[in-house]
Amino acid sequence: MSVLFIFGLLVLLMLTGMPISIALGLTVLTYLFSMTQIPIESVALKLFTGIEKFEIMAIPFFILAGNFLTHGGVARRMINFATSLVGHWHGGLGLAGVLACALFAAVSGSSPACVVAIGSILLPAMVKQGFPKQFGAGVITTSGALGILIPPSIAMVMYSVATNTSVGQLFIAGVVPGLMLASLLGLTTWHRARKHGYPRLPKASMAQRMKALRESIWGLLLIVLVIGGIYSGIFTPTEAAAMSAVYAFIVAVFVYKDLTLKQVPKVLLDSASMSAMLLYIITNAVLFSFLMTSENVPQMMAGWLIDAGLGPIAFLLMVNVLLLLAGNVMEPSSIILIMAPILFPVAQQLGIDPIHFGILITVNMEVGMCHPPVGLNLYVASGITKMGITELTVAVWPWLLTMLAFLLAVTYIPEISLWLPRALGMMS
Repeated sequence: MSVLFIFGLLVLLMLTGMPISIALGLTVLTYLFSMTQIPIESVALKLFTGIEKFEIMAIPFFILAGNFLTHGGVARRMINFATSLVGHWHGGLGLAGVLACALFAAVSGSSPACVVAIGSILLPAMVKQGFPKQFGAGVITTSGALGILIPPSIAMVMYSVATNTSVGQLFIAGVVPGLMLASLLGLTTWHRARKHGYPRLPKASMAQRMKALRESIWGLLLIVLVIGGIYSGIFTPTEAAAMSAVYAFIVAVFVYKDLTLKQVPKVLLDSASMSAMLLYIITNAVLFSFLMTSENVPQMMAGWLIDAGLGPIAFLLMVNVLLLLAGNVMEPSSIILIMAPILFPVAQQLGIDPIHFGILITVNMEVGMCHPPVGLNLYVASGITKMGITELTVAVWPWLLTMLAFLLAVTYIPEISLWLPRALGMMS
């Protein structure tokens, strides 16, 4: 009965259009004060101690770094570099978009940031060159989702917070799946461009490629700084986030000089606003997780699934369906923070590796960002392209099918996620 009451009230509050973070908090408080004897002091204490985790500090720093890079011309230079490498193939600018999104993902950690930074520059150029607007929108909306799979990733930090899993291992585990998905999205782009005879650019000379590399090198070095620093043990993922924010500020203001010191306060304010929103969601989700644990919901669910004879294969399929359905009504941060603490104990009992499970959830979040009605990337792309959500949904369909096929591969081939961390000696 308690489980039905909790989830029933949560769904009811969400249906009123209330923000998910507030719906979570109200559900917890209503249940605790009407159906339990837990003192109000312990609830207040949990609100503060819930976000007293070192890993959570990485989130505002990665957001700040991403905003500095978005405003600081790094995206434009990455697009030029990507175009010089693949622009002469079928659908050259589309392929450059996929590659630029993959590169920008490796420095920003956010999908919407990828779509804004790359899409706002590349989409007008694609339309001008003769590509249909739908093709460009499909490429950028789905490739922008690489922002939460290729490390550093804010979604992975949230999974780590919710399940006490190593952020460093998750980051390294995301490298191979991220590169694989980027390649598959590129292949889909190339195939459709070749099939429909979309334009290609003249092949860039080696001198042009070297010039583009020199101009974009400061942005690309951030990838080495973050991943290299974490793997070598020089700093933790949270320290890497702080380093990337400082580095992004120096590059944007003093190296490229695309961002003036007068514009810096606005970037800081935007970053603080976005960080506050995410931290508020995290706080309420931690409280919700506390309620779930105190009512033994994860343990009951684990027992019920195991008693029903659900093995790892059927459980993982159920998780995918559940997360894809949740993606219809919630954004990724909320899904991870609500679902991970409930599903994680079951996965552990079934012998599923925590890192593999984290990558699986992250790929599900990517798919969720690209399909209606709550796909964040769709709304961001809609703002850039001035296309309706329905029109965008049709535009992304070929790439979305590719992502779903990749999701199945990641689900049932754990080595895609686990090979690199094991090869680097980070996991046994």
